[in-house]
Amino acid sequence: MRTIVNFNRKWAFAKGVSQAPAEMPNVWNFVNLPHTWNAIDGQDGGGDYYRGTCCYVKSFQKIDLPKAERYYLEFLGANASADVFLNGKHLAHHDGGYSTWRVDVTEAMEKENLLAVTVDNSVNQIVYPQVADFTFYGGLYRDVNLICVPESHFDLDYCGGPGIKVTPVMDGSDARVEVEVYVTNYRPGQSIAFQLLNAEGAVVGSYEGNCAKVNFVIKNAHLWHGRKDPYLYACKAELKENNQILDTVSARFGCRSFRIDPERGFILNGEEYPLHGVSRHQDRWEIGNALKPEHHIEDMDLICEMGATTIRLAHYQHDQLFYDLCDEKGMVVWAEIPYISCHMATGRENTISQMKELIVQNYNHPSIVVWGLSNEITMRSQEDEDMLENHRILNDMCHEMDPNRLTTMACVSMCNMDSQIVQIPDTVSYNHYYGWYGGNTSMNGPWFDKFHAKHPNIPIGCSEYGCEALNWHTSDPQQGDYTEEYQAYYHEELIKQLFSRKYIWSTHVWNMFDFGCDGRNEGGENGQNHKGLVTIDRKYKKDSFYAYKAWLSDEPFVHICGKRYVDRVEDTTKVTVYSNQPTVELFANGVSLGVQEAPDHFFRFEVPNAGETKLEAVAGDCRDESLIRKVDTFNEDYRLKETGAILNWFDITQVEGYLSLNSKISDIFATLQGKMLLMSTFASKMPKGGKDGKKAPFDVSDIGGLMDMLGSFTLIRLTSMSAMASLKFTKEDLLELNAKLNKIKAPKK
Repeated sequence: MRTIVNFNRKWAFAKGVSQAPAEMPNVWNFVNLPHTWNAIDGQDGGGDYYRGTCCYVKSFQKIDLPKAERYYLEFLGANASADVFLNGKHLAHHDGGYSTWRVDVTEAMEKENLLAVTVDNSVNQIVYPQVADFTFYGGLYRDVNLICVPESHFDLDYCGGPGIKVTPVMDGSDARVEVEVYVTNYRPGQSIAFQLLNAEGAVVGSYEGNCAKVNFVIKNAHLWHGRKDPYLYACKAELKENNQILDTVSARFGCRSFRIDPERGFILNGEEYPLHGVSRHQDRWEIGNALKPEHHIEDMDLICEMGATTIRLAHYQHDQLFYDLCDEKGMVVWAEIPYISCHMATGRENTISQMKELIVQNYNHPSIVVWGLSNEITMRSQEDEDMLENHRILNDMCHEMDPNRLTTMACVSMCNMDSQIVQIPDTVSYNHYYGWYGGNTSMNGPWFDKFHAKHPNIPIGCSEYGCEALNWHTSDPQQGDYTEEYQAYYHEELIKQLFSRKYIWSTHVWNMFDFGCDGRNEGGENGQNHKGLVTIDRKYKKDSFYAYKAWLSDEPFVHICGKRYVDRVEDTTKVTVYSNQPTVELFANGVSLGVQEAPDHFFRFEVPNAGETKLEAVAGDCRDESLIRKVDTFNEDYRLKETGAILNWFDITQVEGYLSLNSKISDIFATLQGKMLLMSTFASKMPKGGKDGKKAPFDVSDIGGLMDMLGSFTLIRLTSMSAMASLKFTKEDLLELNAKLNKIKAPKK
């Protein structure tokens, strides 16, 4: 019988070691898995986290293992490339940091064994991702197991798959279920026994014989119907010989049908089922991506509390536990590979291998409905022929491997809606940040209307939208100010625009949680992307979280916004309350300020501000409290402060009526001289490529489009963000640029 031994404990670890040692090191640190070496430096800003090769070493004795004929090491995640050595012999190399892979170590095993694994997350031109807005944490950051099996066993070699493939297809109210297993070293006299079980454990179908592929019919199948009813069946397969069970595999599955209609959106089991949810990154504060099961469970609980119906698992394959949770909770999932930001002509084979692993390992999950081909891949160029061919190959392969699911991709906002690449997948979505990086919030809905009118037969979705918020506060929120109040306003506007357009097949907030991005130096807390609805430590739900809960959740609640914004200078202050109840009454020190109705779930109150005021919101049986306090001067603890900035805004010379580093990009671009100066400056900073493999994340010809997208940001703010794109500005560079801008007249308002 198959036995799985967990290999997480007591690995010797060292940074910067690329050669497997000949004996157990006695001066290295010992770590338990899951482990990443970037848990701290991958989140502290500066874009300087360690990217290189590290080594893990473990000793074990064969006598301590279960007796078996074959032994497979199983890695659930090693980022990004890894080599396995057992007793000095090199056994395997794997490229791709987010999928499961296995190594047959049987022949190399001895009585006393020294296992070494070198893991490398350094810059290269072969393995994706290389350029993206998140930290590429290195390490053995998921479980490592030793799988012990007999000579004849269900397959462990092909693409890290489970060895069993279940394909349920609805035929009216019945489900036709094809089950296929893959057996290594199948011998005469052996048989395979199949059982289909419902959620209650009752057998609904069985077969035993020498067929590896069998078909069942489940009459009046109980449907998997998303959050409303995520019903799961299971299939168990046993490999037998002389009435003895040699090996067993199982898989859960769901019976459901779906389609994506360009007019009606997502259709689940014949019913319109709006997909509104979030994207998720897998890292946490000072843990990086080395998550434990309880972390995944907490993430899912928070997403469910918000009321989401869908999750985009970006930008790579996630832990199998999380896909299992999506099945159990009824989340509709977009799964994708890290083919992101910049196409590498030398990386095609890696996109193919990562997509194969994604599909083979996740085929049985009913939650998954689309395979994502890429994300923002046209950042450098929209018409690169090699890139287009790469996408066609991936798209065809997805359909060949899985004809029952669709393909999709996330296009960067600047990608022309008539671009060839938009025509390749079955569906398409765009990452738009109008109202944050550029433009204003009102531009989002009309853009989708324009796309829908131009391409009425292409299902269009919004794969990313969001804005950053930290613990900064104001009564006058402005685009680009990083306040919790502006983020709440932004999402209120986007909810109303996106949720009201039925043809938009899915919407995914970027992001559910703040996440590590070591190249980001902005917002006053470097090393993170703060677009999350929840902080990276999962301890604080920002007000915008409750805006979605008001629209999506059936759980009665009421929430007073601005709990962290206590000190206020105005005599009458505005207070917003979110609730999914029909009416809200707000009390100030026990005095009612009235009962309000709000069809949009956003209740607005004018509150007298004198002394200290206790606020209480009442909606049905729900209560929430907060506190405000009258102050004479604005509390500077609420105002954005940059950390580690080369220059702060107050260091910059400004000439009245002229441009400066404190001018907005849109104002600079409104003048021909300013536009040419900025384009030439940023073009001169673009990496030209070299031995380190670094290249610019976008083509020089696209700088104008990028600047338009970032129009609401000041130039000094943009330069502080530039490390994400490997653009380096010195203090002297910035002062020289400011002197030139001081000679260009600012546009008249």
